[in-house]
Amino acid sequence: MRLLLATLSLHAAWAGVIVEEYKIMGEARLRPRETVVLQIRAYGRVEQEGKDTRNGRVEAGNWNLRTLEENGGWFSKRFRFQGSDNETILKEEKTGWAAILGQAAGQFVNKDSVLYTAPATPGTYTVEVSSTEAGRIVSGQIKLEVSTEAPSRWKAPLNTFTAEPDADPYRKIAERYAPYIAQETWFDPRADYLHRFDYDGDWDGDNNWDNLEKGSPQGFVYYAAMETKTHWFLHYNFFHPRDYSDNCIVGTCHENDNEGVIVTVRKDGTEFGRLEIMETLAHNNVYTYTNRRELRAKLHNVDGPLEVVDETHPVVFLEAGGHGALGGGDRKSFFDAKRLVWKQNTGITYKFKANAETPSGGVDKEIGYELLPIYEHWWKKHQQGPAWKAKTFADFFEYRPFGNRPRPENPQISSAFLGAKHSSNKARPFWGWFDTKGRAKKVLAPGQWALDPAYSVFQSLTFPKNEVWSMDYTFNPYLGFQ
Repeated sequence: MRLLLATLSLHAAWAGVIVEEYKIMGEARLRPRETVVLQIRAYGRVEQEGKDTRNGRVEAGNWNLRTLEENGGWFSKRFRFQGSDNETILKEEKTGWAAILGQAAGQFVNKDSVLYTAPATPGTYTVEVSSTEAGRIVSGQIKLEVSTEAPSRWKAPLNTFTAEPDADPYRKIAERYAPYIAQETWFDPRADYLHRFDYDGDWDGDNNWDNLEKGSPQGFVYYAAMETKTHWFLHYNFFHPRDYSDNCIVGTCHENDNEGVIVTVRKDGTEFGRLEIMETLAHNNVYTYTNRRELRAKLHNVDGPLEVVDETHPVVFLEAGGHGALGGGDRKSFFDAKRLVWKQNTGITYKFKANAETPSGGVDKEIGYELLPIYEHWWKKHQQGPAWKAKTFADFFEYRPFGNRPRPENPQISSAFLGAKHSSNKARPFWGWFDTKGRAKKVLAPGQWALDPAYSVFQSLTFPKNEVWSMDYTFNPYLGFQ
């Protein structure tokens, strides 16, 4: 492995640290659309009153990267370097609480690396690092060669999936409102790709972390539909084999990940009705988006407008690493849902094409995904109980809804997919999801937000008094209405 080191002669002060030299470390050559980690290392001296000057590796402080050439590649958000780095970093010596807080800040904030994604066109691209230190701008450059002759880092999957029949009668309406997905990517972009649970060719959940680079990275989204006399409720679930971070302390990383959205469509006499509300799930918290100004907060706030593409496809932003789902126009989204471009960081956009396509890398546009019915793929297997031999489901509990609402015929349901790496059984099928606020206020029991959307959406918002809203299902096979 040949490393490119660009030495930048700088002399700038940052706190008690004098930065005198930067080294940018990374692979010198890479293939078009592939990635390389760039790590920023700083060298200089630490000066403190009453102490001897210490020389060596120091924290880099604030810096920015850009490519000088137009369309010269992309940089992910920053992360802590994940490779081998045994150099001691000199810091100011502190005591008491300052020392404790400084140590914690170093552990969590010292993000010295980015993932660079090369453009599709071969050539030599200049990456510039710059920073403002003590009122002065300091900068330096390195060059990366993008060549089709460079060794590839892409590992071809051992399996692929072909089209399969889907006789679900709600398939057409699920297609009509299938979301436009803006998936942010980070230092492990393959873990940010949309996957199917059996992407590696089996239904065991406790090998999905390890099989990431072996299984198919084709794009799939799971869906379910429920119906009352007044509304359709459409679920879209986004499955990832890994929930990852650059600092995997207990509970922050885990095998499998399944976040999602519920789309509410009002029946208006037309074939597909009218899109009105989207609720999203991000780390057990529900966020609500609508363009109906007369709707007011109740259990949940209205977190923003409902942005759509081609009139019917709501825009969803999925964060990198943890994959929490937000509306595309949410203030915390890194995606511009009106212009359909990234405001910052790197990412892939997915759109429904009834074809499971594979991204070319951590940056790509409008990759096609296919829909898979949750009832056939997950629920039927789940309902087999001990007869289902694969290691798919875990942590069974008794579903006890609030509001005297209906239950499944067998109320013993799983709250999680089986997972063993980093943290056990953290990813949930939609019937195991819970809303932190709804549970704390005893409005929505675990599982109820998604299993009973006719009830949960009505509890979330305040609707006009004369609005007709049915809570009686004509179709909800998860609660026994078929």
